[in-house]
Amino acid sequence: MDIIGVSVPRIDGVDKVTGRAAYVGDLEVSGMLHGKILRSPLPHAVITGIDTSEALKLPGVAAVLTRADLDGLDPFYGAVVRDRPFIATDKVRYQGEPVAAVAAVDLATAEEALDLIQIEYEELPVVSDTVAALAGAGATVHDTNLCNESGYEWGDVDDAFAKADHVFEDTFTFPMVYHYAMEPHAVIADYSSQGIIVWSTAQHPFLVREDLARMFGFQLQQVRVVVPYLGGGYGSKSYTKLEPLVVALSKVAGRPVRVALTVEEAFKTIRRHSARCTVKTGVMNDGTFVARECLIHLDTGAYADNGPLVANRAAERVMGGYRWDNVKIKSYAVYTNSTPAGSFRSIGAPQAAWASESQVDIIADALGLDPLEIRLKNLAAKGEEFRPGRRPLDADPAAGLRMAAQAIGMNLDREPEDQESELPIKTGRGIGCNLSGVGSSPTSTAIVRLHVDGTVTVFAGTTEIGQGSRGVLAQVASQELQVPLDQVGMVSSDTGIVPYDRSTGSSRSTTMMGLAVQGAAKEVKEQLLELGALHLDCSEEELSVNDGLVLRGTESVTYGALIEEEFGGRAGELLGRGYVTPRMNNGRLRQGPAFWEIGIAAAQIEVDTDTGAIRIPHYVSVADVGVAINPQQCEGQDEGASMQGLGHTLFEEMIYEDGQLLNPNMVDYKVPTFADLPGDLDSMMIENHDGPGPFGAKGLGEGGIVSAAPSVANALFQATGVRIKDLPLTPERVWRALRDAKK
Repeated sequence: MDIIGVSVPRIDGVDKVTGRAAYVGDLEVSGMLHGKILRSPLPHAVITGIDTSEALKLPGVAAVLTRADLDGLDPFYGAVVRDRPFIATDKVRYQGEPVAAVAAVDLATAEEALDLIQIEYEELPVVSDTVAALAGAGATVHDTNLCNESGYEWGDVDDAFAKADHVFEDTFTFPMVYHYAMEPHAVIADYSSQGIIVWSTAQHPFLVREDLARMFGFQLQQVRVVVPYLGGGYGSKSYTKLEPLVVALSKVAGRPVRVALTVEEAFKTIRRHSARCTVKTGVMNDGTFVARECLIHLDTGAYADNGPLVANRAAERVMGGYRWDNVKIKSYAVYTNSTPAGSFRSIGAPQAAWASESQVDIIADALGLDPLEIRLKNLAAKGEEFRPGRRPLDADPAAGLRMAAQAIGMNLDREPEDQESELPIKTGRGIGCNLSGVGSSPTSTAIVRLHVDGTVTVFAGTTEIGQGSRGVLAQVASQELQVPLDQVGMVSSDTGIVPYDRSTGSSRSTTMMGLAVQGAAKEVKEQLLELGALHLDCSEEELSVNDGLVLRGTESVTYGALIEEEFGGRAGELLGRGYVTPRMNNGRLRQGPAFWEIGIAAAQIEVDTDTGAIRIPHYVSVADVGVAINPQQCEGQDEGASMQGLGHTLFEEMIYEDGQLLNPNMVDYKVPTFADLPGDLDSMMIENHDGPGPFGAKGLGEGGIVSAAPSVANALFQATGVRIKDLPLTPERVWRALRDAKK
């Protein structure tokens, strides 16, 4: 029986398409109130007064939460730096920051109560530009505007630049981008003196549990975080977000409370970092890279969230997949008065790849080299330690890049297209390539239970956010135990039931939790073989398992019969535990990263030079998956990542003016729809069976977003000769660039 490599349907698919799946917004808890949040209309101000008296008089209002209710609590949280209060204390630092919250019998009453709360502010100057913020003049968001500084340095960059035949320096900008998960953040909290129960849209329920226990003074065993069906995350629901505010509101109200954000409120909760990246590269005449120096400014918004990690990853990922003997990179996460920025699919990589891969094409054009050729010349080879002290490269980016280029007809021996036609439609082809170290935090645990009827239950803390982890983990258990997939059930994302898992993100679930599930299933299988040897009076080495049977030649016995024989009657079960820790497999996971994820894209575009509109007839993404446990779901993950990448490439951008977010809605903020799909969207999988995960698998899902922007911009340059260094490539921006090029 072999279920690995089979595109079985999603195990949660029927519930979702029929509407039976219950999300946080569908749940009801006895006595539950409804909460709404009052948010600051100002981006930067001192709070000089709060008056809630009229709101509390409104019939149906149970409680109003403000900074006055924080006695005995630690209101601060943050993924790396605990600098963010769940309710504003002394001042507000961005438009939309919570300053009060109401719990009432219904949403209408809660909304009405918000209008009755009086807040007095003293406005402060707005910090909006990252470069100016670090210059030291003007206002500060916190005691300093520098959230974090990261970087890498080796070799002698200055000497290498002096000896290089050419030195290129370019600056690129990347926009603020909103995640737009289909389900905005939502939380139900039930606080009591004995503990806390939370139902949340959390990607990392165990980390949320840890924060809530610390903030409200409970032990871990007194806090339970449950994640039901979740409508997407992409990093927006990583770490702690809305949970502490709702718990505090429940505490003040003395009853359970639900708060479900609108899309506009979610815009003012978390976003991707915008970036300004200056890249300086030394190159020899033959295209050999000799040195790279980068200065990266990341706008982390009003609070740190995951900004320090994003800065670190951007610094690493701006080096791409290339060999560098000389490197000097500085990456800054900078506070501004805007929505806090945090994790978003492949943190720091799209910003870094946009700059790095655009400049590679600039260099190729200046030297008269083919864009594919210059990349192949400088890409690290499989097995090469291309980053000092980091895991040797376990992927083959050159092979993937050739696949992508060939798929769109961009070969080394292809004649360049004639773009001298007077017709307004110009065609171009472009590529992009990046490498990201992923699979962070090698800490996962799982439990597998084999029941007396031969069925299996897998307990795993991975959060199903739409990526298909429940089905993939079930396939892993099914394969290892040789039990039909329809006899495998999943229990996940309830900290009161399932064992610990660090997080769901960084393409880690298939690899880390997959290994834990496989280990737990192996432990059950070992018990089966031991019982089978007793039953069949033979050695364990003579036995095998298949389709729910322990086999010895022509003899067989069912799993259930062995359990009955061991425990007596229809009783008992076999229990297996699986662990993933850094020291496992002779320390295989101690050295970072767990594996390298390639992000390779190739785009064939058509640009209307009269309007600036870009259409994509053919788009290719290549992913190295090790083994595709479920090929269809692998393709779905990669396709989704590609479309998100094309979103920030072509039109997505959060627009601020004087600290005010101008487009926090789905009318003014455009995301890709089916109408924006490329004519032909190819997701190509490389399977070398060499991943660290179960059966040689690697995680995927992030690489597809990384190289979308440079591949399209490089194709635009090939088509028109115009190089644009600022995203998104809206029709207006492209049209203006084409117009300016004619002057």
